[in-house]
Amino acid sequence: MNCLYSCVVLFVLTTTCYITPLYIKTLQAKNRKLGESLDQRQVIEDELRERIERLETRQATDDASLLILNRYWNQVTNRANKNFMISHDGYHPGHQGETSNSFLATLASSSSEEMEAELQERVESSQKQANRVVEIYESLRSTVGQLQKELNSGSRTLGRAANKAEQRASELQVLIEELQWDMEKIRRRENRLNAHLSEILERVNSKGYKVCGEASSVCGTITINKRKFEEMNSELEENQELADNRLIELQKLQQDLQNVHQENNNMKAELMSRAEGLVKETADYRCLQSQFSVLYNESLILKAQLDETRTRLNTTRTARLRQLDHMENDEVALQRKVRTEVFQLEDTLAQVRKEYEMLRIEFEQTLAANEQAGPINREMRHLISTLQTHNQQMKGEVKYAASQSSTEVDVKEETTSPTTPSVSGEPVVKSEADNGSSTPSSTGNEEREKERERERPTRSSGSSSSMMKEEKEKSGSSSLPEETTGERLSAVGGSKRKEMEQLKIVRAELKKAQESQREMKLLLDMYRSAPKEQRDKVQLMAAEKKAKSEGEELRQRLRELEERERREGKKMADEEALRKIRSVEEQIDILNKKLSIAKQEEDALLSEMDVTGQAFEDMQEQNIRLMQQLREKDDANFKLMSERIKSNQIHKLLKEEKEELADQLLTLKTQVDAQLQVVRKLEEKERLLQGTISTAERELALRTQALDMNKRKAQDSALLSEEVKTQLEQVQQRLKLVRAEVVENSLSREKESFNARRAQEDISKLRRKIEKAKKPAEKISNGDDILNEEISEYKARLTCPCCNSRVKDAMLTKCYHVFCFECVKTRYDTRQRKCPKCNAAFGANDFHRIYIG
Repeated sequence: MNCLYSCVVLFVLTTTCYITPLYIKTLQAKNRKLGESLDQRQVIEDELRERIERLETRQATDDASLLILNRYWNQVTNRANKNFMISHDGYHPGHQGETSNSFLATLASSSSEEMEAELQERVESSQKQANRVVEIYESLRSTVGQLQKELNSGSRTLGRAANKAEQRASELQVLIEELQWDMEKIRRRENRLNAHLSEILERVNSKGYKVCGEASSVCGTITINKRKFEEMNSELEENQELADNRLIELQKLQQDLQNVHQENNNMKAELMSRAEGLVKETADYRCLQSQFSVLYNESLILKAQLDETRTRLNTTRTARLRQLDHMENDEVALQRKVRTEVFQLEDTLAQVRKEYEMLRIEFEQTLAANEQAGPINREMRHLISTLQTHNQQMKGEVKYAASQSSTEVDVKEETTSPTTPSVSGEPVVKSEADNGSSTPSSTGNEEREKERERERPTRSSGSSSSMMKEEKEKSGSSSLPEETTGERLSAVGGSKRKEMEQLKIVRAELKKAQESQREMKLLLDMYRSAPKEQRDKVQLMAAEKKAKSEGEELRQRLRELEERERREGKKMADEEALRKIRSVEEQIDILNKKLSIAKQEEDALLSEMDVTGQAFEDMQEQNIRLMQQLREKDDANFKLMSERIKSNQIHKLLKEEKEELADQLLTLKTQVDAQLQVVRKLEEKERLLQGTISTAERELALRTQALDMNKRKAQDSALLSEEVKTQLEQVQQRLKLVRAEVVENSLSREKESFNARRAQEDISKLRRKIEKAKKPAEKISNGDDILNEEISEYKARLTCPCCNSRVKDAMLTKCYHVFCFECVKTRYDTRQRKCPKCNAAFGANDFHRIYIG
């Protein structure tokens, strides 16, 4: 810069001595040229500085991401080692991981091959650790299954015993109720007899009655049969013995009932605690579990295939970006050469040509520029729009790959149990490593896109609608690679038609790449001739476009999260699922807030765009006025000078144009050769990709065959399990019938035993009565004595049992028991309105006199 400025000053000093109006004009033109070149140099320097700053920031972010990856990877390996080696005594944790400086130093010192070997070793070690964790998990799962089977068998036996105990308890309860009713009857009878006996004894002791001999002679007014008294005493003893026996039986039954109740409660508690095991042993649960395992294995296979296709895509993208970088470097070198030659030619022309030549050339250049400005601007707009759509497609593919990997990792973390954190951590590291490997290439592509967007020509304020249409087209085109990837995954293993469609897609992509390369070259040529105001407007348009793309990315992310929430809502039913749903809802709220912020920024940028568009139109109007004034002045000068210049300089100009055209032809030939080489390389890569696709299809066909075999085996096992279940159900039905028969037999036996006891008691009673009847028969010798005894018995039956003095002459209509009228009347008056024998209540209309002949 300084040397150029000094040269200009010297040139001005040398030419001051020959100052004339013509020399002054030439000097002004040269100064303008030098000022423009200086402006261009400053712009280039600013761009280079910005690029250096971007590269430095990108390097810093790459270093930070690599350090984070290394740290978390080391943490995972250390935790796995701790879990495996904690049982050993001599285990010490050691270093938690490499420091940042040492890691960066190793990265800088080691080559790419060494780093790949080290990373491969680390990946293999982490894979071994993960396999060990999986083995341990499988062993634990098998032990848990065995324990669950044992628990379920125990719970079944307990359930059966509980049912038996419940049945036994119900039977005992019925028996207890019957016995209690019998005991109540016996107690009532005993109480009546005790009361009757106490009354008789009191009367005997108070009134001085005597108990006569066997002939039941009357002493006083009341006659009491001694034999009847003894019978009553014996009956009382018998009833007491019977009551004692029944009481003992009742106590035994009550104790049995308490034991059965206690066993029943214990069994109910065990059944409640073991309900989950019984549910897990059901056929529906097992069927759902088998279906889930099959679907999970299929998802793992699809995930592996997706990872393979992503790695291939990333490799092809990196190779393509390298080729583009090489082509850009070659173009920049050629441009520098052309610039140096142009500067040399300008210097020679400045020395040789005169003022009239310069003015004429400038006039012709301005006319040509004005004539070519309209179509050039249209071509630039068209090229920029196509390049933007292409770049947005590439960005959308990259972002879709990154978001898809993150969503798949989240789904895997949520579906796997909390006991496998290290297993789920491995794919996350891999996906992050893949994303990290693709970041440098994607960031370089983004920088080139930003530079091209800055070089875009200015648009009027009415171009906002076209921008919105382009964004819609971009969003549609960003969804196209997703559909194509989905079709590729679904069409693998298909017919030859699908292979031909894939080949057509690859060729179309190749053609698009070639067209974008050509458009990039044209855009670079147009960028140099664009003024600074257009660049500022291009920057604003790029910022607006970036904000809109971010808003659409956030919307797309929201849709993906909502779809994932719908899918996962069907699977999750426990507390962890609810917690995850809440976290996802919080993420959705955060994303909604971000989207609103992005919309506000977009509105602000649109308003700024409108303001800048209006200012730009005002500047264009001012430029048009100034250009018109310059044209008028130039026309006046040109009419005076053109007649002198035409005859002298036509020959020289033709020669120079010829040389320039020859140089352009040489450069075009070199460019065509380079493009042909690139096309050959791309064709070779296409062949390699076709080979990899065919191998992948073969592998997929083998995997589908294996999957079909596994499905057939699963169906056979399901049929066998159904047959076994039917047999088991039949056996269980037979068991139930046998159990019911056993229970019925036990009940019948218990009833028979109970009836036998009662029969024995009745037999004993009858035996006693027979013995009592035999004793007086042995003592009595005469028939008259027997008849007297019977007469006395009949008289005793006809006498009232309450007073034992009066004849029975009143009957209770409720129970048909007969007493004397005075006793019934006194009972009624003294409010003892119950039958002395059966305790049946009676009223004033429930007793009346009777006459016994």
